[in-house]
Amino acid sequence: MSDQLTCEQLNDEAIAFAEQVFDCARQGDAVAFERLLQQGLPANLCNHKGDSLLMLASYHGHVEAVRMLLQHGADPHVANNNGQLPLAGAAFKGDLAMVQLLVEQGASVEAATADGRTALMMAAMFNRTAIVDYLLAQGADPKRADAKGMTALGAAQAMGAQDAVTQLQALAG
Repeated sequence: MSDQLTCEQLNDEAIAFAEQVFDCARQGDAVAFERLLQQGLPANLCNHKGDSLLMLASYHGHVEAVRMLLQHGADPHVANNNGQLPLAGAAFKGDLAMVQLLVEQGASVEAATADGRTALMMAAMFNRTAIVDYLLAQGADPKRADAKGMTALGAAQAMGAQDAVTQLQALAG
């Protein structure tokens, strides 16, 4: 009985610790990450939804925490259980500085979700024209289509993102 109780206590402690670690990602605590990563915390640790520490920190706009995770080997191509990638999340949020950091640190501008959606498509859908410009300048393919045949231009049109539509139409002309 006491062995089982000890395991339950350890599991409860481990779960509480893991929750604190993922809260650090959401809050962008780069100092805590530095300490934890030096103590052996896996840089690609994922929660029950498949969200990596990098995904959470980037989605919440924490540049220094993301930089720290990337310096310790976090992989920007680890998708969550929904197939979402940190770069696409940053594009969705409209966070140009995060998009730039992720690309500068090795995230592929052509990386796609399981259904083929790229960060360029996400940026276009939500009228993130500065991010569209940046991704195009970094080699993103505006003609690439997702699994349903939708390009960045088509995604922008479908969402009524008129500035992105104009921007992407200018490439074709």
